[in-house]
Amino acid sequence: MAEEETGKKHCTAVLLAGGRGSRMKSGAAKQFMTLGGKPLLWYSLMAIQRSDIIDDCILVLGGGDEQSGKADSAVRTGREIVRQYNFTKVTAFVQGGSERCWSVENAMSLLRERRLRGGEAERTDYVFIHDSARPFLTGEILSRTYEAVRKYRACVAAMPSKDTVKLADESGFAAETPDRSRVWTIQTPQVFEADLILDAYDMLRREYGQCAHVPVTDDAGVVERFTDVPVKFAEGSYHNIKITTPEDMKIAEVFLESFRFC
Repeated sequence: MAEEETGKKHCTAVLLAGGRGSRMKSGAAKQFMTLGGKPLLWYSLMAIQRSDIIDDCILVLGGGDEQSGKADSAVRTGREIVRQYNFTKVTAFVQGGSERCWSVENAMSLLRERRLRGGEAERTDYVFIHDSARPFLTGEILSRTYEAVRKYRACVAAMPSKDTVKLADESGFAAETPDRSRVWTIQTPQVFEADLILDAYDMLRREYGQCAHVPVTDDAGVVERFTDVPVKFAEGSYHNIKITTPEDMKIAEVFLESFRFC
């Protein structure tokens, strides 16, 4: 466990908005679909803009699209949302990759470049990685993950599973039933000491290059695979859902009626 630090540390958010959202069955990328009259991307950006914890934001756009015209259009749309709503904490735009992990690695490369330039103003202490498909990010979630990362160096927003979870065998039969009291569903933001996540992604890149498939599905998985630092669970929210299917958007519309950023 890391020693508790005093004083506000510099926190950079990496907001991932490069997905294609094929399961939404929509012509538009899901991060640009409208929820409550605003693009889905707007909600995460507004939470970041209002936060006293987050100092700046790297926005990851486009990428992973065989049709470069669509990727270019996504980049233009994302930039226009930032300009239109005056999201001043967005200080950089980064091209997305073929998979989520490569989108994050592209952002990590930018942070490495900033460090090479030197100077205290270029230094990030903690990195908050969040999916723009989770629009219900709140100041409370940011606060809880910030406090956890200061103590433990690595944490993820998560919630205890409401459902019984079973592991299947290769034939699709129930093979094991984990104790539900130990099962958590993982969310974002996933938050790390900057040196830790930069080194972990550097090792990922060295081992896998830019190959089509990497056997990790989130940032915590990268840290777990390439470091010996355990990842702490910090309380997220059952409202902090990921918009993946049209049904999720209907649930989000209900949640929006009582949503508050703080």
